[in-house]
Amino acid sequence: MQLRYDALEPHLAKSLASLYVVTSDEHLLALEAADKIRRAAKAQGFYEREILSVERSFKWGALLAANQSQSLFGDKKLIDLRIPSGKPGKDGAQALQEYVANLSPDNLTLITLPKLDWASQKAAWVTSLQQAAVYIDIPLVERSHLPGWIQQRLGQQQQSADRQSLEFIADRVEGNLLAAHQEIQKLGLLHPPGKLSFEQIHDAVLNVARYDVFKLNEAMLTGDVARLVRMLNGLKGEGEALPLVLWAMAEEIRTLLKLKTGMSQGRPLSALLKEFRIWGPREKLMDPALRRVTLQTLQIALQEASQVDKMVKGLRSKAFAGDAWDALLQLGLRVARAA
Repeated sequence: MQLRYDALEPHLAKSLASLYVVTSDEHLLALEAADKIRRAAKAQGFYEREILSVERSFKWGALLAANQSQSLFGDKKLIDLRIPSGKPGKDGAQALQEYVANLSPDNLTLITLPKLDWASQKAAWVTSLQQAAVYIDIPLVERSHLPGWIQQRLGQQQQSADRQSLEFIADRVEGNLLAAHQEIQKLGLLHPPGKLSFEQIHDAVLNVARYDVFKLNEAMLTGDVARLVRMLNGLKGEGEALPLVLWAMAEEIRTLLKLKTGMSQGRPLSALLKEFRIWGPREKLMDPALRRVTLQTLQIALQEASQVDKMVKGLRSKAFAGDAWDALLQLGLRVARAA
């Protein structure tokens, strides 16, 4: 049974299943979901807890043995299985399918995994878990949803803030939900319930954002210049490898150029997106970006990317002298500001 994160508490208040699976790369929410399940299990008499962490030397027989063994004190037992890599291997896949087929009524099992890639989601062991478990797949909190998430969390401690303040917090905690949680808790300690002023938030909230190279392209595609500048400065400050940032940006420009060229030849965008294997959130960004940017702009941008690559390698030209990070920013702005 698939279950949304926000439906977990009402579910646990009614009854407990024998098997829960929590999968997510949003570590804060995955931890909170697992903690809710553990508390509910303890309240229902599952006092003993056996933790199994799948590392390189892990023997899958330990899982099957845990399911068959009785509690030392006759209590019901919680089996807490953690697979940090999300890759159980051939032996693990077989063991998990066998385990699911022989769940003990005296045990409650909690399995935690990172977000599974597309290939893993199609594996037989994952299908077995989805069919037998309450399966909670928690998506990332995207930047566009972050202000609303912060408002909801402030509301839990009887506080609120205006949109400007929420955007200010979001800018400083983007990509780091655990830090966002900590900053919100700090506001609860510093200030009483009620509406927080921008000054109170500005003075309290640190800049703890963690920037993702591939989220940089999102800012470029949407034309969000302020976010693009902020993310590039953040990546530079974090010591991100400049060739990786350039590669990610150049690949996006190259993809836009292929799509724009195909559209200029009369091919439908839907067919082109399918051909170049573009789907999900990125697919939704392409149409408005392609409407905004011209074929000539993309051709020039790709030429500039080649020049920036030479700068990165120390092969400077008169036309592209200066700092490579500044040149990379100008490259991103060419696409983001295209009209």
